[in-house]
Amino acid sequence: MKRVIGIGNALTDMLVNLKDDQVLERYNIARGSMSLVDSLLQSEVSKAVAGRPYSLSLGGSADNTIRAMARLGGDVGFIGKVGRDTTGDFFEQALRNLGIAPVIFRGEHRSGKCVSLISPDGERTMLTHLGAALELCAEEVTADIFEGYDCLYIEGYLVQDHTLIESVIRTAKRCGLTVAIDLASFNVVAENLDFLRRIVSEAVDIVFANEDEAKVFSGEDEPVNALQYISEMCSLAVVKIGMKGALIKQGEQVVHVGIMKAAKRVDTTGAGDFYAAGFLYGLTEGLDLRQCGTIGAVTAGKVIEVVGTTLSDEAWDDVQRYIKRVKTEKYLF
Repeated sequence: MKRVIGIGNALTDMLVNLKDDQVLERYNIARGSMSLVDSLLQSEVSKAVAGRPYSLSLGGSADNTIRAMARLGGDVGFIGKVGRDTTGDFFEQALRNLGIAPVIFRGEHRSGKCVSLISPDGERTMLTHLGAALELCAEEVTADIFEGYDCLYIEGYLVQDHTLIESVIRTAKRCGLTVAIDLASFNVVAENLDFLRRIVSEAVDIVFANEDEAKVFSGEDEPVNALQYISEMCSLAVVKIGMKGALIKQGEQVVHVGIMKAAKRVDTTGAGDFYAAGFLYGLTEGLDLRQCGTIGAVTAGKVIEVVGTTLSDEAWDDVQRYIKRVKTEKYLF
């Protein structure tokens, strides 16, 4: 497995540093929440914070994973849909700048955007409008897109569109790709449980889940039992168990890998996405399960040290040094 293409909601993140929480109170927004909102409310809030320091970056779960893989040196692509607007232009060009092969469709609605309001203490409150990302349809994702790729990585948030996901997975499998999926959120799993169980057992090779997602998916309270349940449906199962690390099972082999202790825990947004990036990168390098899990832990540990999911060049240099050690010394923790 050498080349990976991801599919997910194409979003642009607008990170705004707040002076205080007055705007949250004015619009009755729960501090620290992530809410799906309409474009009107998102626009009103954006106007209310106009003049505050902000930055733009690519967002979306699968895109986070693919971007991180690109920075690790992976050969990757991304499938998504944006609007016919400057935000969509920014998204597509940013992918190209990172060396990611873009398969970007253009929709009729505005590009999806997540406004992240960062309180003075670092707490993030997110208002997401999916916009054109929701317009991606099964007919657009054709077999020729997968030519030259070895693995399809699917963002779990897309699972709510059963037709899209089933079509994409079937097409990828016909093209000979390994299919990996991240379960994304326990509520998404609960709302789509029967569909997810069927599609995983029939056509998915690799499953990433955190402890809550694994419990809902399997009906098992203990992570090790949830891991066993998932592993009986697919070739490779990964259950992340927070501060205890992750459990990994492939065939009869079971591996437990701990976490890399972060210098400071600033923002856990994107930790799961970056874990998947490190793990999949390890697979593309032909590393064993413990090495893959260790690289996943390293990338996840780095991203929680910053606000958002954009690491500095220095941070990526640190990651590369860790990866070099993993490849030579095998394991770090």
